[in-house]
Amino acid sequence: MSDQPVTNFSESRPESRLASSWGAATGSWLPAVILLLATIVVWEAVVRIFAISAFIIPAPSEIAQSLVAQWGTLMQATLVTAGEILFGFLVSVVVGIAIALVIVRFDWLGRALYPLVVLFQNVPKVALAPIFILWFGYGLAPKIGLILVIAFFPVTLSMLAGMQSVDRSLLSLMNSVGASRTQILFRIRVPHSLPNLMAGTKIAATLSVIGAIVGEFAGASDGLGYVIQFASTQLDTALVFAALLLVSVLGIAFYYAAEILERIVVPWAPKFSQS
Repeated sequence: MSDQPVTNFSESRPESRLASSWGAATGSWLPAVILLLATIVVWEAVVRIFAISAFIIPAPSEIAQSLVAQWGTLMQATLVTAGEILFGFLVSVVVGIAIALVIVRFDWLGRALYPLVVLFQNVPKVALAPIFILWFGYGLAPKIGLILVIAFFPVTLSMLAGMQSVDRSLLSLMNSVGASRTQILFRIRVPHSLPNLMAGTKIAATLSVIGAIVGEFAGASDGLGYVIQFASTQLDTALVFAALLLVSVLGIAFYYAAEILERIVVPWAPKFSQS
């Protein structure tokens, strides 16, 4: 009797792999979908049974009606906010990486800069919004600036953690062959920090959404933050919830976009498992 392993060729076919991937995706999303649907049903029932005014808490059906009725306005505002988030997120990642590289490459500058970065992170960002409006006006710049000061810190901190966790024996080996600090930085520390960096970008993606909305609250003529403020002044609570729903959708979209980027850039990195 042969000891050769038996290969199940049906599992190696593309359609089998596709079915397996679809099953895994369905299994991971199904609990969240069920919980969401159950929450909507209970929410609708509570509002109807207790006759809660739409001014206080609108029913999901009323939010859906507002979403449909104001679809054009909401989509325009969503595109504006999405553009702010995207530009602000990219700037935050670039600045966060640059600060981390400077701190690791130049010891004296790093010792001076790192405490200032931590100190600046403790400044209430809401308080900075009016200042940015005063400096840069009501255009795109103050929103980008606010997203930057909110979202760069997790990128910097995550990359620093990755670069500083390199095995000391590997660094000693590089020093023994005469590698310069710059060579060690870009050939050893930076590649080693990529999993940490990508984790930081996922946090920055969600914080960028918050920064954009805060910036629009401070001063804007368009965007979902502006819609929320305008609807609040009109006591249109259903429209407020509809705009908040789209803000949440944007946050989820940017988070999973960052996760897809993580799978492309660092496919070897361990992934969060729900099993």
